Amino acid sequence: MTILVRLYNIKLFDAISLLMISWTNRSMLRDVRPKSIGRCGSLQAEKHPADAALRSGPRSSQRSSQLRHRAHPRTRYITVGNEVKPSEPAGRILFQAMQNIDKAVSGAGLGIKVSTAIDMGATMDTYPPSHGRFRDDYISFLQPVIDFLVSKQSPLLLNNYPYFGYKDNMDTIPLEYALFASPSSLVNDDQYAYQNLFDANLDAVYAALEKSGGGSLEIVVSESGWPTEGGPGTSVQNAMTYVNNLIQHVSTTGTPRKRRKPIETYIFAMFDENKKGPPELEKFWGMFLPSQQPKYNVNFIYD
Repeated sequence: MTILVRLYNIKLFDAISLLMISWTNRSMLRDVRPKSIGRCGSLQAEKHPADAALRSGPRSSQRSSQLRHRAHPRTRYITVGNEVKPSEPAGRILFQAMQNIDKAVSGAGLGIKVSTAIDMGATMDTYPPSHGRFRDDYISFLQPVIDFLVSKQSPLLLNNYPYFGYKDNMDTIPLEYALFASPSSLVNDDQYAYQNLFDANLDAVYAALEKSGGGSLEIVVSESGWPTEGGPGTSVQNAMTYVNNLIQHVSTTGTPRKRRKPIETYIFAMFDENKKGPPELEKFWGMFLPSQQPKYNVNFIYD
């Protein structure tokens, strides 16, 4: 089995590893030149809330110096936290952490945008998408984040997983709608018609941003994928269908609400993670096995 790959964006989940990409099996990655790859590095604030990088103080100039020498010139984003919840300790320091990281990045003279990643659990009233808004418990801690992103002209990052919407609502959401395989529109929202759940999710978050003073923001899809086993609707065939349809869709068009340009999207995940879980399906999101063998055919090149 072969996978045709031209990678331009990679998301790394450990900021310490921003410069530690190692292509251990180059035969599986074709037309890849590391210097041309834009990266999205994630500081896992929810797991390390006391990390020194999240705190202000006299070491900020030292951190700027370290960033200047370590950050890749094509790094696009640093996301502080991943799906941070307002009830978590990290929720209380997220905005401060983003400010401190941005200060260090700016002090190092780097043009890297600082943001954070949310999931659809931060929203409510998403059907139809134009009714989407942030949940009351989220908006209180997301509002300063949104204002910060607007002031910096940085995007909001969204982990957009139609699989979970399908899994939790199988009685109302057809599998084809989640897999970009519906032959016609299934949701009509005034002048907007939706043929897939990915776009509906994304536009619901755009609607929520407009209601919260973030109408000028772009959204980058920081994670999206489909598991191959471990739950309802999981299979190698469904994962292959979703990932290939996703790549073609985001490469060629925007959403009904945002038709301006393709959607910057990061696929989750490169490899299965056999030590994750429960639930069991958390182990099986990869396009490759831990042995580096591909699980299904993927075409990343669409003109």
